[in-house]
Amino acid sequence: MQIAIPAERLAGEARVAATPETVKKLVAMGHTVVVESGAGRLSAVPDAAYAEAGASLAASRAAALSSADIVLKVRPPEADEIAEFKTGATVVSLMNPYANPHLAAMAAKKLSAFAMELLPRTTRAQSMDVLSSQNNIAGYRAVLLATHYYPRFMPMLMTAAGTVKPARVLIMGVGVAGLQAIATAKRLGAVVEATDVRPSTKEQVESLGAKFIEVPMTDEEKAASDGVYAKEMSDDYKRRQAELVTKHAMAADIIITTALIPGKKAPQLISAEVVRGMKPGSVIIDIAAEAGGNCALTVPGEVSVTDNGVTVVGTTNLPALVAADASNLYARNLLTFLSLMLSKDGFTLNLEDDLLAATLITHDGAVRFGQTSSPSAAAQPAATRA
Repeated sequence: MQIAIPAERLAGEARVAATPETVKKLVAMGHTVVVESGAGRLSAVPDAAYAEAGASLAASRAAALSSADIVLKVRPPEADEIAEFKTGATVVSLMNPYANPHLAAMAAKKLSAFAMELLPRTTRAQSMDVLSSQNNIAGYRAVLLATHYYPRFMPMLMTAAGTVKPARVLIMGVGVAGLQAIATAKRLGAVVEATDVRPSTKEQVESLGAKFIEVPMTDEEKAASDGVYAKEMSDDYKRRQAELVTKHAMAADIIITTALIPGKKAPQLISAEVVRGMKPGSVIIDIAAEAGGNCALTVPGEVSVTDNGVTVVGTTNLPALVAADASNLYARNLLTFLSLMLSKDGFTLNLEDDLLAATLITHDGAVRFGQTSSPSAAAQPAATRA
């Protein structure tokens, strides 16, 4: 089988879908790998490293894609890219299926397209879970981004000139990104608090040395929300949450938000009024910015400063800011996923396999996403696991 690795075109996307490590393993299985020249440059992988691993280099995207049986990507293919795919090719990538306008075009090209964000969260799928690997990086990078904009120290310092108080950090949403943000902020010496709609996360938060802010919940709300994924809550819960969050937000120096809802705009957790009550110099890092943001004042892709001196950071695609390690982890995830279909003996697409069936969004000329199953806790968009 011929496997292609094109360069990503989306502005700000520095990751690549394969590394010399994974290319070498694919070549060892007897497959041909073609990498578009420059595909790994922003991930600190020069063309020479791919060539040394056994890949061939293509001068253009079209040259890489035209004969490829399998294409590995980070971002969903655009219309012009889809036109360059070989008819009937297999494409493995993050696909943003809930808002992807090109599913029909991929189906028309008879592409077998796999959306990695739809991978069920099961023990068997852990080593392929691109959401966990990438959101882990996002949580880490969010804290470092906060230190860039925060005009004070993170840890408590005792100096000859006096004592510096530690920063107070509030993490909203305790998924993979939230837990990593807690751990990173604690390592930097901050006082950390965290909140989540899932009561089961309390133990995880406290195990990392942070304080869990618990919104009072009814037994019915606890039963409805105590799962792997966060779910949209009732208006009454949101009111109680807002009251509690307002108190802690106004005392916080840094807030990092991560909450998203499958296939919907990110829920608003921080109102403009709350931001107006925060201290000058405070920072909000909105990991959910790409989906509209958890803060009312977030502008996706921009950094703004309010009249009262609060910096609201809407930087998107945080994993791409740690492109080398993000690419290494993502490439390993994809290599493991490919092992479900690819071996030394060839390529077999078994639609009885639960992981393949859950992630296959177009196949044999038809759009499967939304037809064979409905969005569920086992099939959620990329940012949900943040």
